[in-house]
Amino acid sequence: SLCAYGGVDIKPQIAEIRLGVEVLVATPGRLLDLVEQKCLNFNSVQALVLDEADRMLDMGFMPDVTRIINLLPVQRQSLLFSATFSEEIKKLADKMLQAPELIEVAKRNTVSETITHRVHPVAADAKRALLVKLLKSSEFNQVLVFTRTKLETGRLARELQRAGIKADAIHGDKSQLDRIKALEAFKGGQTDALIATDVAARGLDVDDLPYVINYELPHTPEDYVHRIGRTGRAGKMGNAISLVSAHEVGYLVDIEKLIKRPIEQVEVAGFEPEPEYEYPP
Repeated sequence: SLCAYGGVDIKPQIAEIRLGVEVLVATPGRLLDLVEQKCLNFNSVQALVLDEADRMLDMGFMPDVTRIINLLPVQRQSLLFSATFSEEIKKLADKMLQAPELIEVAKRNTVSETITHRVHPVAADAKRALLVKLLKSSEFNQVLVFTRTKLETGRLARELQRAGIKADAIHGDKSQLDRIKALEAFKGGQTDALIATDVAARGLDVDDLPYVINYELPHTPEDYVHRIGRTGRAGKMGNAISLVSAHEVGYLVDIEKLIKRPIEQVEVAGFEPEPEYEYPP
């Protein structure tokens, strides 16, 4: 088997493919690069697996995926995996699969019962100070922190470092090698807090990750399900903490509707929300 992705030299990947590969795991762009280098032949492909299908749709990968599908033998098995199941995913499944069998491992868009959810209502300008307080307490040792933008990710990591916390950031603009290095340092315990965007953390697997903190709530409630799914894996207990300011209450309500449960709200003394914080809005 071979894993092929962009952001690194293509030559070693070509050399390995020429030795023969039975299972190829690849990103769509790099797979098409390999096709253009004329080192791949799809004639004998028996199965296509499309993982993270919902994120591929969100990120505009579908034209590449469609090109790949058109290069494959008509007679094959196709499998499509998605953590959330939207109308767009249903359309994609209908287009890509013939009379597909739908298998749901858990109810649609549900979250693991092993995860404890908590919201800290806090003023937007006090979020960073509250995050520092949380990360410096003995309870927190390995934490994945989500922000909404690449810019905020890098900035927050630098501010945490200045506060004496071992922090690093991963986002889409970092090279693949830099992302791998940051992730390995986090898994190995050299980094206590890894600050990430939704894109960078998709599919990220860390054994025994006790805490996920949403520094900012996602605007799409399904992204909350993906984010917190990094903790509480394989039957272990996990904690999802969200720092929510007044302008984010609407997103919180959408998340609660999707996961079909209210999330406990706990104010931290000295880090109260804005006077206009109103729940329900």
